[in-house]
Amino acid sequence: MHRERTLHLIDTQSGGDVSRIVTAGVEPLQGTTVLEKARYLQREGDGLRRLLLSEPYGDPAMSVDLIVEPSHPEAQAGYIIMEAMGYPLYSGSNTICTATALLSSGMIPMVEGTQSVVLESPAGLARVTAHNQGGRVRSITTQGEPAYVADEGLSVDVPRYGRVEFDLVWSGAYYALIDAARYGFTIDRESQIALTAFGDAFVRAARPGLREEHPELGHVGPLPFAHFMGPVQQIGEGRYESPSATYVHPGVLCRSPTGTGTSARLALMARRGQIAEGESLETISPRGNRFVGTVLEDTQVGEFGALHSTITGGAKLLAHSQITVDLDDPLVDASDLEHVLVAQAPVPPEAY
Repeated sequence: MHRERTLHLIDTQSGGDVSRIVTAGVEPLQGTTVLEKARYLQREGDGLRRLLLSEPYGDPAMSVDLIVEPSHPEAQAGYIIMEAMGYPLYSGSNTICTATALLSSGMIPMVEGTQSVVLESPAGLARVTAHNQGGRVRSITTQGEPAYVADEGLSVDVPRYGRVEFDLVWSGAYYALIDAARYGFTIDRESQIALTAFGDAFVRAARPGLREEHPELGHVGPLPFAHFMGPVQQIGEGRYESPSATYVHPGVLCRSPTGTGTSARLALMARRGQIAEGESLETISPRGNRFVGTVLEDTQVGEFGALHSTITGGAKLLAHSQITVDLDDPLVDASDLEHVLVAQAPVPPEAY
């Protein structure tokens, strides 16, 4: 007999980055909090991530967000983020896509006008404000965990590129922030291949010896992201814009400016006195897509001074689908997949 399973998906995109929202077909995961569930999935069920981000089912440039039951009483749903680099604890674009999918599908009932939604990510609560009009989600503003500058003035020798200086910032994961122009790069569509090659060489060289611990979340793994910063231009009172590009290891350059990359930029700019509370930075990806980050109040994460901020963007629905997973297909590695998939295709769940 064929061993077949069914997954229910809502495909979305925010700023050009595609997020596949898994709404049903996965067994309840071990763990109480979303962080515990994510770490169980990473340890025992990584076949799901590999399946949906690899041919023939997907593409490494996508992200996957698995809807799970939350543990926090304020949260209406939980979500686990999966990318080529692994399991980021928070992501702005994935939060925008997940909130849009939950509201558009009715898993969280949509309210016309401004609506508050609370989601539980592995990093903690994401407080979302949705702006809905005519039964559609027009934009999402999300506040995730605070960002902080962990180390400044670092440098590493990168083969073929020489000595590269960077700052290390936490914003849902560790980011290496690099001044792109200093190394001869502009941030535009024509530079994407060159930036990807630079990012790959840089991350491989920079990883040894860098921090892999978060004061509250524990071990978070090796450096996954390099964020390339373009020049900052003032476009109004307290409003700035800047070209930006985020490299995701291995081998992916984000289509969007990335929400957590934008939050990392804000934390570094605030540390340098270049932006203040209430002011905003609009980041522009190599493909011309935009997110707006707004500075909120200061806070503390362990021994680090940190910064709260919000990211505003929008997401579009691409597809509602059911995919069949043939566990006997030699292209499917079922060794750490079969036990996390529901044996019978379920009906998509109602709101938690």
